[in-house]
Amino acid sequence: MTTNTSTNPTHVTAPRLDFGTSAPKAFRALIAFDAAAREGIDPALVELIQIRSSHLNHCAYCLHMHTNDARKAGESEDRLHMVAVWREARHFFTEREQAALALTDAMTLIADAGVPDDVYARAAAQFDERELAQVLALICTINTWNRVALSTGKAAGTDER
Repeated sequence: MTTNTSTNPTHVTAPRLDFGTSAPKAFRALIAFDAAAREGIDPALVELIQIRSSHLNHCAYCLHMHTNDARKAGESEDRLHMVAVWREARHFFTEREQAALALTDAMTLIADAGVPDDVYARAAAQFDERELAQVLALICTINTWNRVALSTGKAAGTDER
């Protein structure tokens, strides 16, 4: 069966470059940025942010990786299933997690409406300045990873870490 890539823009038909091999300095810098962004953030929250951004960006590679990481860290199946619809399932998430997910939505879809003042204020009320900066950095890193994975045709289930 042939897939029309004009109606399915994420379908990859040919091998693409290995980003880590082709741009090793940029790859190492992104790994370092990612590690720095995670510092001091609850690992469960890290995974929720990464899962949500990966949903919004349609990045199956990262979604598969981060849902598996979340499970290994003890995250419940119920919460993992509800991340995609967190606004309709708020009772699964703390106020702090909801604020981080709302900020993730706004930053991931930044071209739609920027980061509205109310979304930023909600996050600022839940995190101190250092934590908020870390959350902002984490959202930036997962969005970058999503774009790298999608651009280079990474397939879900082929985590090479």
